[in-house]
Amino acid sequence: MNVFLLILHGLCAVALLGAISHQTVSAWWPARKAIGFAPSFRAVQGAKFTNAIVILFLITFILGAIIYPPYRLHGRTYLETMRMWTVNGSFELKEQFLALSLGMLPFYWHVWRQPLDEALAWARKMTAALIFFAVWFGFITGHVVNNVRGIF
Repeated sequence: MNVFLLILHGLCAVALLGAISHQTVSAWWPARKAIGFAPSFRAVQGAKFTNAIVILFLITFILGAIIYPPYRLHGRTYLETMRMWTVNGSFELKEQFLALSLGMLPFYWHVWRQPLDEALAWARKMTAALIFFAVWFGFITGHVVNNVRGIF
């Protein structure tokens, strides 16, 4: 069951990565014409992704919280025993970044709700960028930790 939850957690994280990446790039670098791959990637309506991002973030966070105790007992113990301080520390940083992002979700939802208020354009860019960074950092760190020592 834990392996299934870990795989589901990873799949939800990939969907969240795609959504937050589209939204962040469209906020910071909007496309003038949607011809080609890069302009099409940027040409999305970022506000349409808001509810999906909030829901995917919550689902991914909850699944991560469910699979966290076995990691804490087996994975982290191994990392500390093997003195892999960098890997262990990066996972600790991941926890902090994602906890802060969880706390930012209500504000994030507020600034991205439709109709978009132009006075909040800078807040939209910054909150999307911060969550983008936290999600990508968490995704990469989770994979590295899982590759160093399988959690289950």
